[in-house]
Amino acid sequence: MLKIYPLKNILLITPPFTQLNTPYPATAYIKGFLNTKDISAYQMDLGIEVILELFSKEGLENLFQVSGFKFQEFEPNSQRIYSLKDDYIKTIDSVIAFLQGKNPSLARQICSGNFLPEASRFDQLDDMEFAFGSMGMQDKAKHLATLYLEDLSYFIVECIDENFGFSRYAERLGRSANSFDELYNHLQNELTFIDEITIRILKERIEEEQPKLVLISVPFPGNLYSAFRCAQFIKANYPNIKLSMGGGFPNTELRELKDNRVFEFFDFITLDDGELPVELLYDFVTSTQVEKPLKRTFLLENNQVVYKNNTTRHDYKQAEVGTPDYSDLLLDKYISVIEIANPMHSLWSDGRWNKLTMAHGCYWGKCTFCDISLDYIKLYEPIAAKILVDRMEELIAQTGENGFHFVDEAAPPALMREVALEIIKRKLVVTWWTNIRFEKSFTADLCLLLKESGCIAVSGGLEVASDRLLELIKKGVTVEQVAQVTRNFTESGIMVHAYLMYGYPTQTIQETVDSLEMVRQLFELGVLQSGFWHQFAMTAHSPVGMFPEEFGVIPEQNEITFANNDINFKDKTGINHDKFSFGLKKSLFNYMHGICFDYDLQDWFDFKIPKTKIPSDFIYNCLEKEQNFTTKPNAKIVWIGGKPQTEIFTKSKKGNSWELMKLIFHNKTQTYDISVNAEEGKWLVNTLEKISVYSDNKMTFSQLKSDFEQQFDDFELFWYSKPIMTMRQFGLLTL
Repeated sequence: MLKIYPLKNILLITPPFTQLNTPYPATAYIKGFLNTKDISAYQMDLGIEVILELFSKEGLENLFQVSGFKFQEFEPNSQRIYSLKDDYIKTIDSVIAFLQGKNPSLARQICSGNFLPEASRFDQLDDMEFAFGSMGMQDKAKHLATLYLEDLSYFIVECIDENFGFSRYAERLGRSANSFDELYNHLQNELTFIDEITIRILKERIEEEQPKLVLISVPFPGNLYSAFRCAQFIKANYPNIKLSMGGGFPNTELRELKDNRVFEFFDFITLDDGELPVELLYDFVTSTQVEKPLKRTFLLENNQVVYKNNTTRHDYKQAEVGTPDYSDLLLDKYISVIEIANPMHSLWSDGRWNKLTMAHGCYWGKCTFCDISLDYIKLYEPIAAKILVDRMEELIAQTGENGFHFVDEAAPPALMREVALEIIKRKLVVTWWTNIRFEKSFTADLCLLLKESGCIAVSGGLEVASDRLLELIKKGVTVEQVAQVTRNFTESGIMVHAYLMYGYPTQTIQETVDSLEMVRQLFELGVLQSGFWHQFAMTAHSPVGMFPEEFGVIPEQNEITFANNDINFKDKTGINHDKFSFGLKKSLFNYMHGICFDYDLQDWFDFKIPKTKIPSDFIYNCLEKEQNFTTKPNAKIVWIGGKPQTEIFTKSKKGNSWELMKLIFHNKTQTYDISVNAEEGKWLVNTLEKISVYSDNKMTFSQLKSDFEQQFDDFELFWYSKPIMTMRQFGLLTL
């Protein structure tokens, strides 16, 4: 029977490959906006569709058939995989279904052994067996299935396509490609095995939808090659279709584009926020008007690359862009893999996450290593909490998933508070996580509120655990502050991941060693659960890249005709920071698993390092500092607990008697009670209703004090009394 599809004006494509477990949100954002303009669009995640075709019974049969003639040239591991091809072909569909959450009973068979064919990736199991103790059977099976897929990936790279990667395809061709030459020449080669699958799926979709305009989103260098391959095919076979590229890669890398050859593949390249540029592009392609203004758009005119930004219209406010729309995407077919080495990486790759932003840009916007000169970071605009939670409810209804990843550069604490309050007030059951700055606004009370609303994890940049370097970076935090904030999150039950950096300009060997000692202490004391070391990279749009002389680095100067972001440089210190990479990462792997804290730092390196100058109790002392018992007058006082049961009883002592009230509270895990003066108790019961998280009216500390002192004396004595301090542990929050 012939399928009939309603034709779409625009086709939105995310090319291979971004992520396996959940759609990258860029096309969903644009489709949501286009809905507000009644412009029809169809979106596809070409990456997951290629993966599903490749990792299937038919896909592996083709794969092994194509590679078989080179068997004698294979490395021993690839020879083993090829020899086990029948076992891979037999099991692949079942494993993929299991990783899609459709075949949970397979976990027992995977874990029992002798089911999955095992190649070199399984050699690491001996090192990781200890981690399985805390893992359930489903997670252990997911991890084993992940190793199985990684073995197949190894085979593809070795025998079929050296550029293959689950989330990065031909990334080398897109990274720091100041010239278009290498990528252009690569595009003249025959299609690879992966290319052929990609083009076959794309062709079907083009003929189904017959779009006037194709928008290809390129978030990362690892999507760039496939984006150009797709555009190349469309140009050759459907010359009437117009093509545009947008996304994170052009936003950061292609701002100085000069090479005409790029426009053999694309008609337009747009920068920064995509909503208005896309709307104007659509008008440009479909309208018969003579005047056709564009927004932040490169195109070719008279064989010259020109940049047009000739509209008088302003970008849309975040409240106007609509709710992301994930329709058309294969939401039930994404693959949830699991990495046990790093808790945060496991969170990224395991589970389905609806992606949203709390704010456009970064509210801090000062870090010297960051591309703060670019609009997507520089222009800060938060979204109202009510609108955000409205969008969350819409996405739950559309996707059936209640997990949310807020993808902000750094989510604003005040907005996180308001979003959390709104989630709790609406009695939504959601699970969410985001990126933050480790700033003092994240008090113990705020962290308890975030946890109550469904926050399970945060990630933030500790970068270099050195106050001198943190000041140079303009991070706006100290190591002491980071320790206290991570403690607040951890004690509330929220996992904390730290981004760690080495090799920052002027960083000494001593500072690297001391930074590692700080990190060791943070993990040993249990206030940090996850981390990742990365080496400093200088980018063109960061303060370091724009003013290198101020930071003691000498950049490598290249002519820019294509991409410009990562810049090679020499540090005037002359230190080879590369040599620290293995030791830093190996130590961190062990710390994350709660072991080897007693190792000398020297044990992680095969070259001589200086002794740390950090006292062994430095972080401990940071955490032991007395808390400030002052409360800001304008602080919000919120009760997130339930209504108490009350009992009046009389207490006598030395011939005197007085009435007390017992308030009995039940929370999710326990029952507790407090006793206060009966009259004060009546006031407290009445006040708890007023300051309940479900109430529309919120009271400040000064309003609470004023209300109390209309009947009683000395509010501070009451507020800091033992009964109230008990309640503050269980949900009486100062925000």
